[in-house]
Amino acid sequence: MTNHAPDPGADDPLSLQGVVPPIVTAFHDDETIDPETTAAHARLVVDRGVHGVFPLGTNGEFPLLTGGERQRVVEAVVDEVGGDVPVIAGVGAPSTRQTVAHAEHAESVGADGIVVVTPYYYPLDRDAAVAHYERVAAAVDLPVYVYHIPSKTGNELSLATLRDLAAIDNLVGLKDSSKDVPWLGQAIDAHPELTFLAGSDSLLVPGLDLGCSGMVSAVANAFPELVVDLYDAYDDGDEAYARDLQSDVYAVRSALKRGPYMAGVKTALRLRGFDAGPLRSPLRGMDDDQRDALGTDLESLGLVESTDLH
Repeated sequence: MTNHAPDPGADDPLSLQGVVPPIVTAFHDDETIDPETTAAHARLVVDRGVHGVFPLGTNGEFPLLTGGERQRVVEAVVDEVGGDVPVIAGVGAPSTRQTVAHAEHAESVGADGIVVVTPYYYPLDRDAAVAHYERVAAAVDLPVYVYHIPSKTGNELSLATLRDLAAIDNLVGLKDSSKDVPWLGQAIDAHPELTFLAGSDSLLVPGLDLGCSGMVSAVANAFPELVVDLYDAYDDGDEAYARDLQSDVYAVRSALKRGPYMAGVKTALRLRGFDAGPLRSPLRGMDDDQRDALGTDLESLGLVESTDLH
């Protein structure tokens, strides 16, 4: 029996736990969207053991997509892996109106839940943040998960604001990418009814230690087996092995950061034989030297074969 990992929140109807990659959005060489390959990436990680998928997170390049493109991504992923694992679709946007429209579409095509990033660009006070989530949650019957990433949005949620958000009926969890361990620890302690997901590969095992029931791991986009093994080891009670695997994740994470922001995951996927295409401009890919250095690092970790590097 495996039950050493923390349980999801009592109010979470999906009981989200385990590894939930923020899957990539694939593009053709001209940067037009490639829904088929996007769906194929979702299938790849599901077939390798992940417990859910999160399209249109940061790794999905969601701020660079049009509304119609975002709809096509959600539709493609739900069609491919819906019913196999929970699909929690990113629907966040700077405006409440846009976010509601994305949420309603995700519900209409069969997503299991929605992830709502804190609105970005304009600063929000507590009342504005609460009103935003109340309107989005009221628009759908799906479970709602907050995406807390203040380094990218410029808006940090206080513990007092989280207490107000937790009172919203179908707001059932939070993906925390703040890397603020004291904040996360206090949030988990105050809200056993909510599901918490660790949002940084630097805090997978520490997140489980704090009480997160799962992890949204960018590393799992390229190496799902590694992160699934980490979670399974922890859940089996083999915390020593889980910590060894966290060390490997640290090494992979460092290797992926050798080049431009976000370039590492798609390059690593290509080294494993899965081509998700370029990043969408203004994001850019790795140059040849960075790619070779990444390949050497991954080969030294036993994650790619030397034949994959050429």
